[in-house]
Amino acid sequence: MEMKASIRKSVLKKMRGLESETKRRADQALIQRLRSLSAYQEASVIATYLSFPHEVNTSILIAAVQADGKQVVIPKTYPKGRMEFVAYDSQKLKQTSFGLLEPEDGSQAIDKSEIDLIHVPGVAFQKDGYRLGYGGGYYDRYLADYDGATVSTIYACQEVDFTPAPHDVPVKEVLVDESTI
Repeated sequence: MEMKASIRKSVLKKMRGLESETKRRADQALIQRLRSLSAYQEASVIATYLSFPHEVNTSILIAAVQADGKQVVIPKTYPKGRMEFVAYDSQKLKQTSFGLLEPEDGSQAIDKSEIDLIHVPGVAFQKDGYRLGYGGGYYDRYLADYDGATVSTIYACQEVDFTPAPHDVPVKEVLVDESTI
């Protein structure tokens, strides 16, 4: 656990230290690469998250998904690490105790089988798709029995070697912006 905390702290510091113009260009390039994937092009329902300022800016992806005529779903979290995805509505968001925006209570969950592609967040990643998130385990639990496509978009400074835990679920594809070392 101590090793994971140390990795998270180090990577988050690097992410927060990215120069704003470099980050903006990287965000644009990463979302464009994601949109070029066949998994994206074939998808009707795409799950993503509402990003922190230091993460790849998912508002770019949300706008692109909507412009492409696809449905956007975002996570809603509950106690004990439970998470579901609900339709994105920018007018029905509230701030969580983590400081993230998420859907208000009462939003209808989307069945997991209806989601074609999940854009997965994280702090540190290995080339083989294993990731360290923020420590809540929400995505590992959700992805444990998910059969669709998964992808993460990351900065080069997020590539780190670590030993995955037995319950960790790798994403199927990791897109890395090499300009953000």
